[in-house]
Amino acid sequence: MTNGSVAISPSGNSALRVSSTLADREAGWRLVHHLARLVDSSHVPGVECVIPTYDAALIEIDPIDVSLDRLRDYLEHLVDGLDADRPLTETPRTFDVPVLYDLDGELDLQDVADAQGLSTEEIVLLHSEPTYVVRCLGAPGGSPMLDGPAFPHPVPRLAKPRPHVPQGVVSVAGRQATITPAAAPGGWRLIGRTPLTVLDLQAEPFVPYEPGDLIRFRPIGRDEFEALRGTRMVAR
Repeated sequence: MTNGSVAISPSGNSALRVSSTLADREAGWRLVHHLARLVDSSHVPGVECVIPTYDAALIEIDPIDVSLDRLRDYLEHLVDGLDADRPLTETPRTFDVPVLYDLDGELDLQDVADAQGLSTEEIVLLHSEPTYVVRCLGAPGGSPMLDGPAFPHPVPRLAKPRPHVPQGVVSVAGRQATITPAAAPGGWRLIGRTPLTVLDLQAEPFVPYEPGDLIRFRPIGRDEFEALRGTRMVAR
């Protein structure tokens, strides 16, 4: 079902997928996240979980407490009152992330540079130059999903994913970049490490950023990496 700005469809018998149909991708991203935040903060009976992504949100329910048809009607009512032009975050926070880039060849920086037809120094510059918007939280552990950087070509993923990627690794794939807050398997290209602790299971929320916040990467040397090791990631 479509109401002009979103399409709402079932995902199994206990979830609805709400996806933007707006031509403006930025507006669609804002609309989906405004909706997700409103549903989450309203504590709608029967809604178990709201997971927003780039242009869609998955809303999981307990079908004993609410039906998909009833929830769909409620979501359509909410969407009609949302303004896709309103900023997602009025005062976004900026997180400066120090990165020890893989200039010693331990990870994938050289492979990424070769595939792009650039030097490793140019890859570092392109990666550390932008201010990134956190688009959504991904796996593992609330990874900040970021657009960019402006490499000439999409970055291919590994043909065979690594069984273990340590926490704190900074990586790229396709037209995206991220930080790995928790150790997990992964097929992205690893170009550096941050000494910061991103995921804190004793904190609420577990990661300090949210969609709409900003991230900047800053190249550092090994001495500064060791001096900052274990420091919690905080907004400046």
